[in-house]
Amino acid sequence: MGVLSGSVPWYTMMVLGKKFSVFQKVDDTLAVFHTHAVAGLLGGVLTGLFAEPRLSALFLPVTNSQGGVYGGSGGVQILKQIVGGLFIVGWNLVATSIICVVIKLIVPLRMTEEELVIGDDAVHGEEAYALWGDGEKLSLYKDDTTRHGIIASSGATQVV
Repeated sequence: MGVLSGSVPWYTMMVLGKKFSVFQKVDDTLAVFHTHAVAGLLGGVLTGLFAEPRLSALFLPVTNSQGGVYGGSGGVQILKQIVGGLFIVGWNLVATSIICVVIKLIVPLRMTEEELVIGDDAVHGEEAYALWGDGEKLSLYKDDTTRHGIIASSGATQVV
């Protein structure tokens, strides 16, 4: 399970994500879909496959509840896991849609094109990875202890 839980989401992100246009149309810079949806659904299905009968009886008092590799009615547990995963997908679609509609009534969900050109971090007055030497200047005064010897930049990100 561990090898598949790491390699299958990676494969969907690095290989399938570049092949299929449906993955390229969604702004998922942190690979949240692959990390949570793919890995979560895969973990659920594999649990249905490898569920040990004695451990299953501890959590679910249903007789013959076992994974598919243990034979018998094990395929039923895989089906239960798939149905459970599909229920969660449906629940998330409905709940997230409702939340987004309510938020959209209060504030816009997307930034304007002008704000996107500037950058979301700059719009909020932040500067990503602002390391010394990258847009900041060393103070010429040795007694400048309040700012740790750094004068803030006056670049484009500070204008907004």
